[in-house]
Amino acid sequence: MSPTEGLEPEDRPAGGGSAWFDDEAGPVVRPYALTGGRTHYDGGDFDLVALIVTRDDADGAEPDRPGPLGAPPNRWAPDPEHEMILELCRGPLSVVEVASELELPLGVVRVLLGDLLDRSLILVRRPAPVAQFPSERVLKEVIDGIRAL
Repeated sequence: MSPTEGLEPEDRPAGGGSAWFDDEAGPVVRPYALTGGRTHYDGGDFDLVALIVTRDDADGAEPDRPGPLGAPPNRWAPDPEHEMILELCRGPLSVVEVASELELPLGVVRVLLGDLLDRSLILVRRPAPVAQFPSERVLKEVIDGIRAL
């Protein structure tokens, strides 16, 4: 049964709002709603090819954030998207692969990964830096040395 099935025509989304309603899927959630309005992760940037892996000891990770002075810690409950990321990343996946699998914008996935990283639920394996190529002068000296042999 679709979300609009059984509704009177005057109760169905009308006009401009209908673009954000799908009879089969229900209302479409805008990406910023998944991140609480956040557009980037404050702890740094996730490289597109960085590998994300769910921690084996995620059960023992810190699920709470400290509250203001004298207040109890804030309880954190993962959203379904967080849980999907944790499930997907049981084996290493790059940031871009996670975004593709979840069919979410890359910026949203980076914010969600930041939430998980802050709670020590994932490990991030950053790509090795690209080696610097030797200068043209060094290459010419190597070629000259080989010719001299």
